[in-house]
Amino acid sequence: MEAPQSSQENISESGVEDFKSIWQNLIHFFKELLDLNKDLDKKGTIQDVKDNISMKGHTAWILIFSILIASIGLNVSSTAVVIGAMLLSPLMGPILGIGMSIGINDIDTLKRSLINVGVTVGLSVITSFLFFSIPIFKESTPELLARTKPDVRDVLIALAGGLALIVALSRRKEMTNTIAGIAIATALMPPLCTAGFGLATGNINYFLGAMFLFLINSIFIALATFFMVRFLGFPMVKYINSAKRKRISQMASFVAFVIFSLSIYLFYGLFLENNFKQNAQEFIQELKDSGVSIIDDSQSIDYKNRTINLFVFGKTVSKTDEEKWQSNLEKRGLKNTFLNVQQGKDDADLRNDINNLKDLYIQNQKIIGSRDESIQQKEFKINDLESKLNVIKNNQIPFDQISDEAEINYENLIELSYYKRIKTNFSITDTLVVFEAKWKDSLSNEVVENDMSKLKLWLKKRLKIDSIQVLAIPK
Repeated sequence: MEAPQSSQENISESGVEDFKSIWQNLIHFFKELLDLNKDLDKKGTIQDVKDNISMKGHTAWILIFSILIASIGLNVSSTAVVIGAMLLSPLMGPILGIGMSIGINDIDTLKRSLINVGVTVGLSVITSFLFFSIPIFKESTPELLARTKPDVRDVLIALAGGLALIVALSRRKEMTNTIAGIAIATALMPPLCTAGFGLATGNINYFLGAMFLFLINSIFIALATFFMVRFLGFPMVKYINSAKRKRISQMASFVAFVIFSLSIYLFYGLFLENNFKQNAQEFIQELKDSGVSIIDDSQSIDYKNRTINLFVFGKTVSKTDEEKWQSNLEKRGLKNTFLNVQQGKDDADLRNDINNLKDLYIQNQKIIGSRDESIQQKEFKINDLESKLNVIKNNQIPFDQISDEAEINYENLIELSYYKRIKTNFSITDTLVVFEAKWKDSLSNEVVENDMSKLKLWLKKRLKIDSIQVLAIPK
């Protein structure tokens, strides 16, 4: 009895060991899979970021030209042109410099980065302002309007883009495709172009909305860079003076805290706005699904004043209905939201007129359909007749032209006639082209026969018809 029990214990211990081995292998696999230290080049990354902070000389001109290209792309609503401009733009350099310098307590690089961000914004807005100041380029386009209001998703894109960017830059072999993709995804340039458009057209809301979007993108890219630099353990800048080192460390920590706090505040604000709009839109859709006729547009949901504007037409909305809708708002998390119902007049007569117009339209479409069918049949008949006429034309002999040419080529020819002769042997019917030629009486028979042979050969070549007969008219 003891031997089987010992065997079961051995099997149990073996199973535990196997599970431990599998678990350890999984842990090892995921460590290798998510290892960020592989190919990491900290010193090279710091130097690369520092080298790309400056906005002087050729870098400034590249920025100006790329902003100009992006402005043109936004003006014509060409996504491809805007993407090309974002690939050219050196906007990301000083923003990365801010995040990295805070992460490694490099106050000099932080100052330099902040100055260059200011220069970058100034150059970009001035360039786009000058472009959009030209009268023919002042039209609002969907691409421009899309950059006038930030969304909570823009925050997530900027945060993820910043993390991916510093990871890509910190490798010994720079991941060029990744960096290019992040430049497109984070979209720093279009908001600056839109800000210039807002100034050029005198629309301060466009300017403020676009600058707010740029600010959010920039802050979260810098914040992501700061976190990744700290996480990867980039070396801190060391100062000989311990008091100065402490002061700089405190200053960098304070700036990091301010940026972090501002980021949380902005994200939370955008999250609340996005949540309010989503719940309000679901509330409006719910009313529509229940049969209420509502006209809604971009002005229907006002987050700033926590108001939902409803323009209702059709049946008159009772006070009971409004109270019921107001209670539904609270259930949807829209407490303290004002429901502004704008009631249209009862439009029963208008609906009857619309239904009558629909019936009339259907009848007219049927009449037009029958006419179209008749016209189509006539077009088929016309095309058939035209094809037959073309066949007849193609078979016609250009006799006037042929006779003029024959008169020039054959000086002894005094008369030429032409006709078509139809013959049959009662099994096959054929059409022959026949020419009759009359020659000068003074010509000998030998000369006439020679000229006849030449005339026949010329006519075959000229008309590209083999079945030609040429007869001589007797003298």
